[in-house]
Amino acid sequence: MHATISSSSVVRPTQVIVDLNILRDNFIAIKTASPGVHVMPILKANAYGHGLVRVAQTMEQAGADLLGVAVLEEGLLLRERGVSMPILVLGGILGNQIPDFIENNLILTASSIDKLQQIEATAGKMNKKARVHLKFDTGMERIGVHYYNAPSFILTADKCRHIEVEGIYSHFANADAPDLSHAQLQQRRFQQILSLYKALRIPLPRYRHMANSAAILRMPDAHFNLIRPGILLYGVYPVAGEKRIQVQSALTWKSSVVYFKVVKPGHPVGYGSTWESPHPVRAVTVPVGYGDGYFHAMSGKAEVLINGRSYPVVGRISMDQIVVNIEQDSAFNEDEVILLGRQNKREITASDLARWAGTIPYEVLTNINTRVPRVYV
Repeated sequence: MHATISSSSVVRPTQVIVDLNILRDNFIAIKTASPGVHVMPILKANAYGHGLVRVAQTMEQAGADLLGVAVLEEGLLLRERGVSMPILVLGGILGNQIPDFIENNLILTASSIDKLQQIEATAGKMNKKARVHLKFDTGMERIGVHYYNAPSFILTADKCRHIEVEGIYSHFANADAPDLSHAQLQQRRFQQILSLYKALRIPLPRYRHMANSAAILRMPDAHFNLIRPGILLYGVYPVAGEKRIQVQSALTWKSSVVYFKVVKPGHPVGYGSTWESPHPVRAVTVPVGYGDGYFHAMSGKAEVLINGRSYPVVGRISMDQIVVNIEQDSAFNEDEVILLGRQNKREITASDLARWAGTIPYEVLTNINTRVPRVYV
């Protein structure tokens, strides 16, 4: 027996609204502020919670040069959904994944001589050419060949006959730090790698890139000829006060009131009975919780917007529900509740949620669970 679902009940009241026009405007603002430089939007982790496929399609239409993802599966999904533009997978790879990269025309990150040789051997057996970006470690100590071992890596890559080296890159560890001295040291190391190509009489690859969102804003000399906007693309500034490029948040996370009650003194709210009011208050229940990515760590700290006013979330945040104290104000079932976003003249930002949870805005956005529907406008 099959369930019957009316069209009005398909979408949960708890949902994420993604404004694709704002994303497009953010992309254009970043590109305009970086003339003569290629732009590779970073779409890893479900496009920072905004929805991988729709954001990729939007960036393709907006004129991005490449797309950046973290893992093979993200690239394969985009190919399955018809995204044909160049896609670089930024993460480390396993040898048995290499055929999938080559068959689907995805660009590999070669982060060691061993990986480079595996790619060369696999591409040779398949009688195809693999597209590769070489990854250099200039001070992150994550993946990549150390800058001081760059000559052997470059020479090995140049001898590979089944590899097309389309780019070389590195990644900043501290471009968002108050003190940019370590980032500047990394930049100098990368520039030394670029100089090696001339010394070794090997042509520079087409793309040279290092700048993440913070470096895009703060280190224009480190843009080289390709930049990689991530969090900035989605309208969140990686460094407070650094707003050289004007972007807006493209994501609104909202829900609705589903229950109204009066809570009497001496009747604590939620698991653990951690909060109670000394006087009668009106409270509403909202169907969102840590199962949706609304962090339990925000218990006793978070606020939401209802009817243009800010109200505290009281008691512990449950897996699926929160309780909001509206004191003596009024709210009705189906009233809109803003968890992240703007309502009238007030706004709750990803940075606000991050502060309440003791984390960073990146984690706030990427942790909004996939059970929360994405609605695109």
